[in-house]
Amino acid sequence: MGQGTPDGPVERGAVAGRIPLAVVVVDAAGLVSHWSVGARRLFGWAKREAVGRPVGDLLPVHGAIPEDHEPYGAHDGLGPDLETSLDRRIAYPAAGRARLTAPGPRGDRADVLWWAYPLAGPGPERLLVLAADAAPPAGAEEGRHGAWAGHGGRAERVAPGFAPHTDFPGADELAGRLPEILPGMSVGDSSRIVAQVLELGYPVLEFSHHDRVPVTPDWGVARRAERKARKERAERDAAHGLPDAGPDDEGEDLEYAAVRERLEFLNEVSGRIGSSLDLSRTITEVSRAVVPRFTDVAGTYLREQVVAGEGFPEGPPDETTLWHRVAVEHTDEPGRWDDVVPVGESMPFPAHTPFFQCMTSGDPVLVPRITEEMGNAIASQFEKRDIRPLINHRSMLVVPLKARDVVLGFMILLRHRERPVFNDMDRVTGAELAARAGLVLDNARMYTYQESVADTLQDSMLPHIEPRMSGCDIATRYLPGTLLGRVGGDWFDSVKLPGSRTALVVGDVMGHGLNSAAMMGQLRTAVQTMAALDLPPEQLLRNLDDLAQRLGEHYLATCLYAVYDPIAGELRLANAGHIPPVLVRAGDGRSELLDLPTGAPIGVGGVPFESVRVRVAPGDRLLMCTDGLVEVRGEDIGVGLATLTESAAHPAASMDDACDAIIRALNAGGARKDDVALLMARLNGIPGEHVAQWRFAPAPSEVGRARELVRGQLRAWSLQELADTAELLVSELVTNVVRHSRSSRVDLRLVRSGALTCEVEDDDHTLPTLLSAGPDDESGRGLRVISALAAEWGTSRTNHGKTVWFELPLPTR
Repeated sequence: MGQGTPDGPVERGAVAGRIPLAVVVVDAAGLVSHWSVGARRLFGWAKREAVGRPVGDLLPVHGAIPEDHEPYGAHDGLGPDLETSLDRRIAYPAAGRARLTAPGPRGDRADVLWWAYPLAGPGPERLLVLAADAAPPAGAEEGRHGAWAGHGGRAERVAPGFAPHTDFPGADELAGRLPEILPGMSVGDSSRIVAQVLELGYPVLEFSHHDRVPVTPDWGVARRAERKARKERAERDAAHGLPDAGPDDEGEDLEYAAVRERLEFLNEVSGRIGSSLDLSRTITEVSRAVVPRFTDVAGTYLREQVVAGEGFPEGPPDETTLWHRVAVEHTDEPGRWDDVVPVGESMPFPAHTPFFQCMTSGDPVLVPRITEEMGNAIASQFEKRDIRPLINHRSMLVVPLKARDVVLGFMILLRHRERPVFNDMDRVTGAELAARAGLVLDNARMYTYQESVADTLQDSMLPHIEPRMSGCDIATRYLPGTLLGRVGGDWFDSVKLPGSRTALVVGDVMGHGLNSAAMMGQLRTAVQTMAALDLPPEQLLRNLDDLAQRLGEHYLATCLYAVYDPIAGELRLANAGHIPPVLVRAGDGRSELLDLPTGAPIGVGGVPFESVRVRVAPGDRLLMCTDGLVEVRGEDIGVGLATLTESAAHPAASMDDACDAIIRALNAGGARKDDVALLMARLNGIPGEHVAQWRFAPAPSEVGRARELVRGQLRAWSLQELADTAELLVSELVTNVVRHSRSSRVDLRLVRSGALTCEVEDDDHTLPTLLSAGPDDESGRGLRVISALAAEWGTSRTNHGKTVWFELPLPTR
């Protein structure tokens, strides 16, 4: 490692922190394309003078320094001289010593240690040349690692390529310095990089505050082993009197080709995975990317939380952690793995298995051959299934799928017996592959999680509407905008009202995203509350407008509110800047846009709202939607409204089919900028023979008459099973009016629809209250009886007083 000093003239041989390492990159034409700060200090040429010039002009080689030249000492395995490397006549890494004459503006001599690396990868072919001053600094002692480097009052030698020595001096210091040299690097990342340098032989080319060069693979580790093997062969040949075979350039070329092939493989895999944020598709891409080129079998396991699209897994995995098998890719005959290790199975792994070691350490685990003993241990996890024929004697590599230092899963890679076993280079390749795959999987996991959160949020804000209300059937559709997120401000709702009526509402908060969805939730809750108070449509919108202004001046919303009275056969509607509804007449199938006073959007403030009454017949259909259904970019909204009106008139087998047909007609199922909310109500009405009503004087004697009339009417409707309960509850309600109100009348109405509804109305506006009566109290139990026996009950004010009602479910036949 070469540590630079502040930019400025530095005399060669002076100890300023550490001796700088020169870094030069030469292109295919022999021109300098990179000239580091260390190169300027060593050779004297400034970067602006060097880049673009022929490298031979800057580094004229006088000759190689003899290996026995003092004070440098012996240097193991010198390669071709520097001139040969610069002329690109070699295609493999080389190193040596050289003497340069008049290399720089100073015109003095330079004795250098040098290394040359042909660079493989995307882009044009290039040569990387590293050089360091061969003269030791004053007072320095030569170490065993290559080039000289000073540390304050002492010096040691460091090489740009490190062999995998575990006793490498300065490793802790290097790990501590990386975050300072590379801003933003964590301590964990620096430790990992240093471990790679020590274990794999990656060089640290040059680190300084002014000039940084990326890490490049050091093929020298394998080359040293190859040189040693050639030397041993040469000694054996000499002992047997055989001639020297000379340098094995073919071995060098094969080694270089192997490294290049692995880099190309990783680049190819990176390009094949991550084409989608769909988690299942990403898993399939990862599995298919490694079979059969890198392995013969690839099984992928993920933690249950990842598969379920939940949050980031908490805590380290242990023996109780369930791992979900999400993919198995192999080159064996079809079906061989399906029965033994089916996709979709979840299982834990005990501590004695290599899988547990991988998922707890977060490091790859290499098993050159699965022994009989290990095969038996692994097979014990599979009940009634013998996996040993599939794994025994195969080479196995288990690699973790990690993101942010958390193990999301792991891949089990197996090779057939006939194939070479996994080696250390395969383990490195597998680790790099897993690191890239883990990042892609985490992106897909996060997208799946966020999508799940958005869907949950939107579902929680949209009501689950009953398909059948009193006197009408309802069908709805909600389609989130696919271009701007899955949450928005569109909503629909239906609210049960006294008098067997139903409130129907559709609204749209302007804008998209979480803020609009939050505003929508508040407005929808307010509409439900005010509708339950039985406010007239125009008054409800007036109150909603006031509320929106209190919530924030930056929000606007449109809203269409309708109240359907199935007994009177009437709609009462009010509009706040929303697109008009469509009414389809049952008699002739004619459809029309209802002409309503448009009004201003909710949140504008100070604008009056009006309501209109529309007569409807049984079988008519009311269609209410948001503008996302009818708006098309570049077209007038009138075109979409015309298409909506026309498509709504087409007959359909069911309400759901009618909604789907409308969405298809307006192409709302494709890519949409805006959300779509659609509500369709078939207005069935309630026949007159299913309604009975009476008026009583507020006298105690009328209570008995009310009970008799109710029993008689239920007998006429063949609902005798409900007579006793209905009589008791009607008696309580009428008695409450007689005893506690100042009403001049009591109106009683029975309605037979989806349930039996009983309503008692008087002209006193004071609402009754549910009380907790004590053992000695003579009153206060009436509403508690109703609450206990009725399926539903409620109270509301009317224009002329109040209504108390309850419902009883109809008996099943």
